[in-house]
Amino acid sequence: MTPHEGEQRLQVRTALPHDVPELTELISRSARLLSRGYYTEEETESAIRHVFGVDSALVADRTYFVVESGGVIVGCGGWSRRRTLYGGDQRPVGPQEMLDPARDAARIRAFFVAPEAARQGVGRCLFDACVEAAAEAGFQWVELMATLPGVPFYAALGCDAVERVTDMLPDGVALRFVRMHRQLSHPETHDRRDRHGTYEDRG
Repeated sequence: MTPHEGEQRLQVRTALPHDVPELTELISRSARLLSRGYYTEEETESAIRHVFGVDSALVADRTYFVVESGGVIVGCGGWSRRRTLYGGDQRPVGPQEMLDPARDAARIRAFFVAPEAARQGVGRCLFDACVEAAAEAGFQWVELMATLPGVPFYAALGCDAVERVTDMLPDGVALRFVRMHRQLSHPETHDRRDRHGTYEDRG
């Protein structure tokens, strides 16, 4: 599909194991710059050490995506059939057991956008790919743990706040989140594309 006028074409593909070092660097840059005004520097650095990162289970499950613009990765994020709600490999929060689509909400996980690509449709591109895949897997709802800078973004996409959560990290820093959810629509057909670019399952 044609992207928005003035936007460079965005492509979504599944993340691969060799992407992880680049994604780790992108996540740190994103957190440090886009969290300003929401978290203190101490909170952000603690979150990078203990929370923000790639969960390799999502990469193995092929439910973690990257967005590329001109061949350069400008964002990452995914969804999950597993009960873990947030956290990277360094400290996943929640068990890895599989969810039941008939009664559980799929998880939206670990969305990060390169600072230079902020507000250019990257996050929306990821979210569309994730909710479409979750709906195709039979889920009726998605749930996520939003960072404070992420709350307005998810609210604009129809997610409702459920509760405010404070996670006491191993170094004693208290990190604030908002748990959110959204009901999914189930269109009769899915062409695995979104309004910003194309979707590829490339491995």
